Amino acid sequence: MVVTGASSGVGRAVARAFGAKHAKVALLARNEGALLHAAREIEEAGGRALVVPTDVSSAVSVEEAAAEIEARLGPIDIWVNDAMASVFAPAHEVEPGEFARVTAVNYLGTVYGTKAALKRMRQRNSGTIIQIGSALAYCSIPLQSAYCASKAAIRAYSDSVRIELRHDGSAVKICMVQLPAVNTPQFDTARSKMPRRPQPVPPIFQPEVIARAVIYAARKRPRELWLGLPVWKAVLGRFFAPGLTEWYLARTGYQSQQTPSPQPAYQPDNLDEPVPGDRGAHGRFDARSKAWSPSIWLRIHPAIAALGVAAVVGGTAAALRR
Repeated sequence: MVVTGASSGVGRAVARAFGAKHAKVALLARNEGALLHAAREIEEAGGRALVVPTDVSSAVSVEEAAAEIEARLGPIDIWVNDAMASVFAPAHEVEPGEFARVTAVNYLGTVYGTKAALKRMRQRNSGTIIQIGSALAYCSIPLQSAYCASKAAIRAYSDSVRIELRHDGSAVKICMVQLPAVNTPQFDTARSKMPRRPQPVPPIFQPEVIARAVIYAARKRPRELWLGLPVWKAVLGRFFAPGLTEWYLARTGYQSQQTPSPQPAYQPDNLDEPVPGDRGAHGRFDARSKAWSPSIWLRIHPAIAALGVAAVVGGTAAALRR
């Protein structure tokens, strides 16, 4: 298993989850110190870890990382593209270099990871690539124009590659997992130009909820996985009532992405360089975050969901007959 962005947040939680399955996990990110902590967690859980410090915005570095991983751990079965960067600011305040950097990490980093994985998986006609996406791949919000654009680009790119694999009769699969708001350290490490500290738009979920869904995606290999009712509402609202959705976001999108606390005068960010230290998987919103979601649980346990629906339908039919 390869996980990019494995030093913190969702990537860290996904890497831990693979480790708990006694997998061999290669960890890619820029922060080597945090990766070493993640490797220790994986090995304590019974897995095997390989730390490969990598800036995914470099195609050469990603390809070299993939070659090292196969030389040391063996063939890559699953590649998870999770590395991300963001800038919280109105679009007119985002500098050209900031747009370029977010695009290079989020979109091009996913392209380079996918290409490195496909180079090896296509030869063996096996493997799974999981793109960590967001509801924002379909429904853009204010103050995150660079991030939203990159996630939409990842979705479009993945669709094209998926069609090409189908044309070639390849057994390699690409799955995109669209996330709701998650309690990760990104809201303390992403660059922000807002007057108050950034926050995920509630409801907020813990990274482990997402990690369980990624394990499911790695096993079942669905085309796309929408996680939680907030994702469904955002995507369907954008499809069926785009004007109303934009009106609602214009009224609420600024306030819902900021806490009451003012933004510190100086806040180091990880856009250009990693922020030192190990932040783990969780952000500062534990008290407000959900460790379990019934809708996500049912989505990754479809057989149980089907039984429940059948029981309800059967009970209703029996009642009507009486």
